[in-house]
Amino acid sequence: MDSSAKKKNAKLTWRDVGITIGTLAATTLLCYALRPFAGGEKFEAILFVVAVLIISRFTNGYIYGVAASILGVLIVNCIFTYPYYQLNFTLTGYPIAILSMLSAAMITGTLTTRIKEQEQLKIDAERERTRSNLLRAVSHDLRTPLTAISGACSVLKEGGDTLSEQEKNKLLNQIEEDSQWLIRLVENLLIVTRIDAPDGGANIAKESEVVEEVAASALTQFRKHFPNVKVETHMPDELLLVPMDGMLIRQVIMNLFENAAIHADGMTKITLDISREGENAVFRVTDDGRGIDPNLLPHILEGDFKRSVGSSEDKKRNMGIGLSVCSTIISAHEGKMRAYNGQNGGAVFEFTLPLDMAEMELYDYDEQQEDE
Repeated sequence: MDSSAKKKNAKLTWRDVGITIGTLAATTLLCYALRPFAGGEKFEAILFVVAVLIISRFTNGYIYGVAASILGVLIVNCIFTYPYYQLNFTLTGYPIAILSMLSAAMITGTLTTRIKEQEQLKIDAERERTRSNLLRAVSHDLRTPLTAISGACSVLKEGGDTLSEQEKNKLLNQIEEDSQWLIRLVENLLIVTRIDAPDGGANIAKESEVVEEVAASALTQFRKHFPNVKVETHMPDELLLVPMDGMLIRQVIMNLFENAAIHADGMTKITLDISREGENAVFRVTDDGRGIDPNLLPHILEGDFKRSVGSSEDKKRNMGIGLSVCSTIISAHEGKMRAYNGQNGGAVFEFTLPLDMAEMELYDYDEQQEDE
């Protein structure tokens, strides 16, 4: 077991101890508070059985539920049973009480453990499916440009003397284009590795960023690669702050821009709309092309997405890996992403990110103070 796993286990252990102690303490206080209204009825044992069920459900393993059962019986015996503040193991029904609470803890703990194991199996299966899809997409996407680069180099090497300058420049431009595309593919793969933490979580560092600045940075980078593609941007009037890894969100916007520029048949313009809906920032990348085949929409954000057979693979390669990376990044930021066709035609890729409401309220307060 590595150091990170040990730290994780230690953290979970302290969490479970805190839940156990806190629940028992809260139950004890609740019993004290309800005693004046009980009219002599003995209800404490029932409340502690409920406390044992809660502890067994929200802690890992059996030990906390069993410990809570024993402590609960002792608390009821010592504090809420006459003679008060003394242990008396000769009370009628005492063995039945402790066995009942232990049984409740064991049954609940067993069911909880099985539920968590099933949830973990589902998570592992989904991660394995995503990894397999990613590998298939990578092997497909790498083969085409590498073959093209290898072929162009062979032509230049073997027939360089017989080629015209125009033909040589065409082959060199092809090599450059395929090389740049491979670089972007590798960048996407590095991003997947970066956010795919060993424990299944998201290994990203978030800081509050102004969405307008992040979008402007992505647009500047995109125009370096696609200077002839027209892009319109519609930004919100208010300042929107989002906890994010700025580099990753820029990569998402870049991928969506590139997806439209490369794959949107008949596209003449790309539009980026950023707005606020409640406590979320909404990003929409829209093109005015022919849209997406409705049969592909349910799977277009998955790593195994492929274009239709009739597509021109030499000019419009599969973008499934890029879209899969986008979806993964947004999920790691606790956001949502979807793709659909617009009412007036064209494809729409939309994702939401939770706003940093505390920072925004602080900013608004500072603005009001300056105005005053």
